Amino acid sequence: MNWVNTYVSNYYNWLKEKTFIQKDSNTEWFLISTPFVGAFNDTIEIYAQKDGNLLKLSDNGETMSNLELQGLHIQGSKRRKTILDSILLNYGVKVENEELLIEANIDNFSQTKHNFLSAIIEINDLYVLSNHNVASIFKEDVRNYLDSYEVIYTPDFISKGSTGLEFNFDFQIAKKDKEIVIKSFNTINKSNLPSFLFSWDDIKPVREKITKKSVNAIAIINDIDKEVRTEFLDALKSKNADYILWSERDSERSKQLISA
Repeated sequence: MNWVNTYVSNYYNWLKEKTFIQKDSNTEWFLISTPFVGAFNDTIEIYAQKDGNLLKLSDNGETMSNLELQGLHIQGSKRRKTILDSILLNYGVKVENEELLIEANIDNFSQTKHNFLSAIIEINDLYVLSNHNVASIFKEDVRNYLDSYEVIYTPDFISKGSTGLEFNFDFQIAKKDKEIVIKSFNTINKSNLPSFLFSWDDIKPVREKITKKSVNAIAIINDIDKEVRTEFLDALKSKNADYILWSERDSERSKQLISA
């Protein structure tokens, strides 16, 4: 036996040693505590029940609940729902009342348990999506926010500036006497803020000449669980650009800005 076989065998032994089983005294369900780490650095637990030849596994609703506690809401986001549905389909898992469930023949216990754990781990990872995906999801949150107040807008608005360059804004709101361009920032920093201010400043005179309207800019910034530095907000103010902090999106000031 080579060293790889030895260490793989050791790994399997470790998995077995770190897996604990306990029967629920009130039901026919068994609790299986695994060594895999969950959303809050606790161990992932699954519940198993045998009904004849039918195996049922459940997470008792913990996975979806943990995502909600972390501020990641699946409902209301088509992108998140699509990602979740893809994971569920891949592993043959379904959701009933926020509870993850899988059913199979008892003879397929090992593969079914492996699939169920894999699904839980991937769903937990929805919270730590790549920056690109997180930014895309926040952009969709902003879209849903505008929709909730029945704001009429053009998504992915492109406009040419005085430099001849074209710039993309997440949304454009056209009013009778003014135009508003909006950029969503899941994270705002010294790189993307100057870019936003430059692009708005560059298109402003061109758009105002074409539309005969004033052109305003709004930065919608995600400040949930993250601090937005005062200097960034001051920079927006200095350029006469408005901003909406996500934690204050339903304030009267914010509603007035998007409906102005």
